[in-house]
This record gives sequence, structure tokens and C-alpha cells, in this order.
Amino acid sequence: MAAEQTGPTGPDLKKGVAAAQVPDGASLAGQVDGEAVLLAHRGSEWFAIGATCSHYGGPLAEGLIVGDTVRCPWHHACFSLRTGTPIRPPALNDLSCWRVEVRDGKVFVGDKIEAPSTVSRGSPARGPSSVLIIGAGAAGNSVSETLRREGYSGPITMVDPDPSAPCDRPNLSKDYLAGNAPEDWIPLHPPDFYRDRNIELLRGRVAALEPKADRVRLESGETRAYGALVLATGASPVRLPELESGNPRVHYLRSLVDSRAIIAAAEGSRRAVVLGASFIGLEVAASLRARKLEVHIVAPESRPLEGVMGPELGNFIRQLHEEHGVIFHLGQTAKQVAGGQVILKNGERLAADLVVAGVGVRPNLDLAEAAGLTLDRGLVVNERLETSAPRIYAAGDIARWPDPHTGDRIRVEHWVVAERQGQTVARNILGRAERFDAVPFFWSQHYDVPINYVGHAAKWDAIDVEGDIGARDGTVRFRRGSKTLAVATIYRDRQSLEAELDMEQAVR
Repeated sequence: MAAEQTGPTGPDLKKGVAAAQVPDGASLAGQVDGEAVLLAHRGSEWFAIGATCSHYGGPLAEGLIVGDTVRCPWHHACFSLRTGTPIRPPALNDLSCWRVEVRDGKVFVGDKIEAPSTVSRGSPARGPSSVLIIGAGAAGNSVSETLRREGYSGPITMVDPDPSAPCDRPNLSKDYLAGNAPEDWIPLHPPDFYRDRNIELLRGRVAALEPKADRVRLESGETRAYGALVLATGASPVRLPELESGNPRVHYLRSLVDSRAIIAAAEGSRRAVVLGASFIGLEVAASLRARKLEVHIVAPESRPLEGVMGPELGNFIRQLHEEHGVIFHLGQTAKQVAGGQVILKNGERLAADLVVAGVGVRPNLDLAEAAGLTLDRGLVVNERLETSAPRIYAAGDIARWPDPHTGDRIRVEHWVVAERQGQTVARNILGRAERFDAVPFFWSQHYDVPINYVGHAAKWDAIDVEGDIGARDGTVRFRRGSKTLAVATIYRDRQSLEAELDMEQAVR
């Protein structure tokens, strides 16, 4: 979801506004020399930073001021009001800052403050002799960026076989697949970003970990020593080999190459069948409808996403997709793909020029298992994201960590969680002994309807619904006893931010 390209609005902050217009803890959107600027008030201090989130362009004036930070209403990025630095993902790039002066009861925003170099913002940090990161996705990229921001100057290497990584993976099933985003949006950074920070991107695969020797062996036979190792190997789509030899070809979606292949197959196609009513499956369905294909979804459950979102949101999501022409075949699975058809277990035949399977993912644990690291439905880590082997950390889809909010050990496959875990890993590599206690967050986009979800509720005792979900204005709370485990919202961005803050404060 990207911001519409409109000019800045609000008062000219260079001419000043009455201080009373911006109460303590509040903010005001305005402009300076044609740029959108957020004026924020906290205690006796005033701040002025760029008003548009550097992630997808969310309006920060509609966000939440917490201490000397502001949180984006769309995807919960967090920025320092003092420096414009992105403190928490998914935003990666800095915002501009301006000087602020208070005179005679008015607040004036002056000249832009020249930004310091973004190559390293921290003071020189001591750390290991080198850092090797396996995986250049959300978690791996975040580790490398954070190490440099924190002042680490030692060698950093990211190993990944995907030539497009690090990329904006959530966009691959959303705007990019729908044809609403150009491909130059997909890389997280241009190539010179890593070159300027002396971060090596090594294209290839790791064949084995050798923890006792503090090294890894690559498929090429080369070995690489490390001072600290980060496993950020992510997950792979669950494949359906019994269907793969059929005609049409069965596609999966994880990488930019996969998304390109689906786009190419969609060109000239009329009918698509999506196997699975997962988030990926539903987002693919919405994107293919945007490309004017007839879309059928086949899934074994009685409601889409009911196991994650509950029956109320499950019914809403089904209705929303049906309003856009998607046809559901629930309580069914595919038996065969052949002759331009998908044949269901009940014998029904669906014409298909294109088939996409979105039936879940499996964490990539082979390296960790072969090295003897402790596993339990994921790679077990402690609250500092350390594995059972010294100097080896894990982050992202593979990590199973003790979550202070639920009291359970959990593993989640969320982009923002992976990025935030990467930050904690980087700081702990530098000896900060930081506990990972971020509240899990993800968003899903279905046509023009975003759903934000904070917390984690694998199981719940009760669901409380506020507002009117059908009218696209609601909040759904998932409770276990008297405790709220998770909150899903539709067009209630401020409430989502407040729920996240409440969960944070409950464990501090």
C-alpha cells in the first residue's frame, strides 16, 4: 500500500503556528518550502521531521507519539523525533529534520538540518572479528543494517542464493503482483547501499555449519570463518509434488523470480485456480483479480483464515473476495492438475490456465538440524535470540522464542517480526544483552481493505468484536481468560497502535 502522490498540506510552519494548536503529546502536519513536515510537541521540547513514513508513505500525523518517537499508523514503523532515524522496522530509511524555535507563544520551523552520514550512526562498537549471516531476507538484512548503524566496523557477509535478495517480499503478493507497483520498488536498497557500508552479498548456498570450528562450508567447497553466526534462513513454500507434473504448471510464491513467473503466466490467461486460502493465497487471488482473471480458490477449511482470524473475520474476508468476483470451493482439495483443469477430490473440474499453490511454508531448518542445534517446531532460541550453540543466533521464520506477552514459546512468519528480531540479534552480537520483547505485528491487504494484527493468538477462549466489520470499521480482540492476546483492526489504525503499546507496557 503506497501513499497517493499529493502535495503537502497544512499550514506553512515557517510562518509559525500558535503553540496552543499542538498540545503536549500531539502533532500537526504542515509544510516547509514545499515539503511535508510533522511538528510534534513532547513536554518542553518541539520537533520537526518529515511527515511521510519512509516505508510505504503512511501519514505520520495520524500516528502515535510515544516519548520522543512517532509510530506510523499503517505498518507500525517507529522514528526518532530527534533525528528522523527509523528505530523500528518496517521503515528502513531516515526522515529529514528541521530546526524549531518557540517565540512569543508561536512555534516556527526553520531550516532543514543537514543529515549526518547514514553509513554508521553509532559510536565505534566493539564486537566479534566478523559476522556471517545466512539469509538476506528481512531478518538477515536487518542484522547487517543494524550492526553498521550501531557502529560495528568489522567484516559482515550475507550468504543467500536468491539473486534478488534483499527485497520487499510482502509486495510480491500485493501491489507488484497486481501490477500497481514497478519493479524498482522491490529491492530494499540499491546495490551501492551495501557496497558503501562494506557489507558483502555472497550469492550461494551454505552446505554445512561447523560450530566447533566457528566456520561454515559453502556448496562450492570454500569455508568461511566467523566470529558470530546468524541463521536467518527463512522458510520455503510447502510444495505439492503430486500436482506439479500437470498442465498447467503449478506456481509457488516466495521470491521475485516466482512473482515474475506468475505475472508472465497471467498474461494471456483467462482463468486461475489458487490452492489454499492462506494470506498468500488470498493476496494472490486479489492481485490476479486486479489483472482481470477469473479466480477460483480451493481450500480444505470451511472459512478462509478462520484458524488465525476467527469466524467473524473469516466470513468477512470471504464476502470481500466474493464481492470482487472470487469463487470459493471450500472443504475441498485438489486431486489432479491435468489437461488445463484442476480436478477436486469431489470430482469437480475447474478450468485453469494458471495454478498457484499457497498452502503454507516450512522453516528451513536443515542446516541447524545437521549441526545438532536444539529444535522444537523451529530453532529454539532464548530471550536474546541465542541458539544452543555459542556465538550462533537465529532470527526470522525459523526462530522459536519465549514470548513474554503470551507466556508461550512461539514461532511466527511475519516480515516485521523478522526485521525487529534482526535488530535485537545485531545488538546482542555487540554485547548489549537485549531481550527480544517486541509485540508481533503483521498486515494483510485485500483489495482496498487493510487488516492490521498485533499480538499472537494461536488459541483463544473468546473473541470480542467492536464496531461493524461488514462496514469495514471494526476491532476484533482475541482473549484467553481476561488477557487480550491479539487485536485485529480494519481501518482503525490508531486503535491498533494503542493496542500494541498496551501490550508492550504490560511486560515492562
